[in-house]
Amino acid sequence: MSETRTKKGREAAKLPLRVAALDVGSNAIRFAVNEFRTPSEAETLRSERVAVRLGHDVFLSGRLTGPAMDAAVAAIATFAETLKALRVGAWRAVATSAVRESTNGDEFVTRVERETGIRLEIIAGIEEARLVHFAVRNRLRLGADRWLMADLGGGSVEVSLVDGSGVLWSESHTIGSVRLLEELTQAGEEPGRFAELLAEYVAALRLPLAGAQRNVAGFIATGGNIETLARLAEPDADGTSPVRLPLERLDGLVKTLSRMSFRERMENLGLREDRADVILPAALVYRRLCHLSGCGEITVPFVGLREGVMLDLVEEALAYGARRARREQETLTAAVALGRHYAFDEAHSVHVARLAVSLFDQLESLHGLGETERRILLSAAVLHDIGQFVSFKRHHKHSFYLVANSELPGLSEREMLLVANVARYHRKGEPSASHEGLVDLDADERALVGKLASILRLADALDREHQQLVREVEARLDGRELVLRLRGTGAMLLEQWALKKKTEFFTNVFDLKVRVA
Repeated sequence: MSETRTKKGREAAKLPLRVAALDVGSNAIRFAVNEFRTPSEAETLRSERVAVRLGHDVFLSGRLTGPAMDAAVAAIATFAETLKALRVGAWRAVATSAVRESTNGDEFVTRVERETGIRLEIIAGIEEARLVHFAVRNRLRLGADRWLMADLGGGSVEVSLVDGSGVLWSESHTIGSVRLLEELTQAGEEPGRFAELLAEYVAALRLPLAGAQRNVAGFIATGGNIETLARLAEPDADGTSPVRLPLERLDGLVKTLSRMSFRERMENLGLREDRADVILPAALVYRRLCHLSGCGEITVPFVGLREGVMLDLVEEALAYGARRARREQETLTAAVALGRHYAFDEAHSVHVARLAVSLFDQLESLHGLGETERRILLSAAVLHDIGQFVSFKRHHKHSFYLVANSELPGLSEREMLLVANVARYHRKGEPSASHEGLVDLDADERALVGKLASILRLADALDREHQQLVREVEARLDGRELVLRLRGTGAMLLEQWALKKKTEFFTNVFDLKVRVA
């Protein structure tokens, strides 16, 4: 789960509200403090960028070096002092690809907290995409149309298909501006040759767009490099409104940058030292993605990860219930999109998910679980049958593999493993510590899988015919019994028969017999 620090926890805050975001990236460390006077509009009180290139050594050796960590810790300590000085109400600190890929990233996180008091959270690419999307949809009207969105950093590019409701799918490619520079640096002395080599490297980038997905409404790009390119193309851009960068204008910028040396880019274009060397690799990646999208221009909204983090914090502080509903909808949207990729029975899966979370909510006093566990159950219920794409036989095991190797917004890699296990146990045998997938879980996590999977089995039984005959289920505890009252169409005899066959697991987990009233 994401880490946030608030003065009042989940108690509703009041506007104006000061929030802060720290982004420990591969090319630099950025932090900002905003004061929100409405839930979506803010004044920037402090915005700083410290040129600490953590990705320099990580992308070559796989480790963060001592000097790089020293510089990063010093920058983060300044952020900690700013939080106190400006009396910030809520904040979140995140680290992306460089720390995520380093073999000593956990050591770095521990040191940061010990020396600065800042809890640094290493986030996955899908969480980056979720937060960037939140910022983008606050700046642009996405609506029901599908857009291709790319967020390019120093170590990776997160490419997503999005609409106004959330991220439909997202992929993280290990093609970042700093990574490209480091991997291809031997050609760096000859600008023309370096550009040719970069172009050949980037040309290998592919996207899984097929069918209707190719008809995207537009291509949205975020990140410091595309904002710099947009300003080079439109010198009057002030960063408060989106800019549309035509592909032919980007082609012209690529040609100009290719002819210039590192020093010429600084002197003639006014670029910072740590921007001048990575701007060409970034431009080539954006140009390639624009070609793949089939769009003739790039929309640059001038928002990104930091803005998404702060908007997320504000929503949580002002209206926790609204944030919970939005994050759950984001997860549901992505889970359904993943299910469609595997040609699942959407009506059945979504209905089972609705019944499962209904049982979860009604049995809260029994299981004592919370928001994250509810999203795990919801995701597992939507995806429980996707293994049939491989084969109906042992499809529960195939579902486990497919889910465990997928990502959903709002869920960490560890939580996705829990989703996969809950989906796996929607049928057949009960969990055993020796089973693949469970061996790496601790006792509490295995117990959680049992609780959620036993609820999922009941919900799945209630749609035995895949006809959605049971529209609602009412659950109440009566002594040592769970009494279910079904409301729906017809006699629902097959559903009641299936329910009786699938109650043993629930009984073993909760020590309650199940009876249909």
